[in-house]
Amino acid sequence: MKNNQTTIKDIARKLNLHHATVSRALRDHYGVSPQTKEKVNALAKELDYNPNSIAQSLKNQKTKTIGVVVPKISHDFFSTVISGIEDVTYKADYSIMVCQSSEDYEREVLNTYNLASNRIAGLLVSIAQNTKNTQHFGSLLHQGVPIVFFDRVCDNIDVSKVVVDDYCGAYKAVEHLILKGYKRIAHLAGPKHLTICRNRLEGYLSALKKYCVPFDEDLVVYGEFDRGSGIAGMKKLLQLSDPPDAIFAINDHVAVGAIMHAKENGLKIPDNIAFVGFGDDIISTVVDPPLTTVAQNQYEIGKTAAELLLDQIENGQDTIVPISKTLKTELIIRLST
Repeated sequence: MKNNQTTIKDIARKLNLHHATVSRALRDHYGVSPQTKEKVNALAKELDYNPNSIAQSLKNQKTKTIGVVVPKISHDFFSTVISGIEDVTYKADYSIMVCQSSEDYEREVLNTYNLASNRIAGLLVSIAQNTKNTQHFGSLLHQGVPIVFFDRVCDNIDVSKVVVDDYCGAYKAVEHLILKGYKRIAHLAGPKHLTICRNRLEGYLSALKKYCVPFDEDLVVYGEFDRGSGIAGMKKLLQLSDPPDAIFAINDHVAVGAIMHAKENGLKIPDNIAFVGFGDDIISTVVDPPLTTVAQNQYEIGKTAAELLLDQIENGQDTIVPISKTLKTELIIRLST
């Protein structure tokens, strides 16, 4: 058999496996046993399997390109997620095309339609902070383009999603502050309509309730995901007649903004006020003092989302039951508490 004629189906036939199993094994999918992966990769090497993605694209009238839309490529969180996506898609002989919405709904819509016009095989997306209308995603699904959401998801669209346990992460963060002796714990929250923000708020409230810490609605300040929101929120909290002695922020960037404003006002951290962020962004390790935060496995988020999408592409969207995967978080304790 000539090398350039070897296909996944040829390998599957020789090993008496389904072609989808062979495809998953070749990209090191978690759902395939190590023994099967070893057999598949050994035969693929023996047959010099080398898929011609261009020829396949022409035959299927689709490219072997995955579209990825994120709010900010510059954020450590999203750049690491993209690394997880790229590693999985590369092994499956797909490439990725990455766009950023810059937290703007209109730009997200434009990116989505531009990617669709390039005949992407599927779309991975984390929505912008002001996205409420999801018609652009519905349009792609109607065209048969599979979608998987990660991190910031759309609840009203029935597709696969990959998130972290935002509720549990927030609960552990606030519990840590309570057990350290802090009494007036504020929450610098994100946009009210986003699921991750609601879940982190619920975790905050549940921890207060569990330890009988009175809830003060003045201690919850809503904002966005950037450092400026942290500065503005901290300024508002310090103007209260009874200001907080601890802050749980929606993410690390907001926490760092709040720390900056607190230090400008002469507060010592953590003696006068403590801070906990969310995300374990690289910025959490370089701020002074280093930030206690809730770590997410960003790489695993990207890897899992890409695997779910490739399963849909290879097996057909109509045969897939949407899956929601929730990954664990970990509290990383540093000097800010």
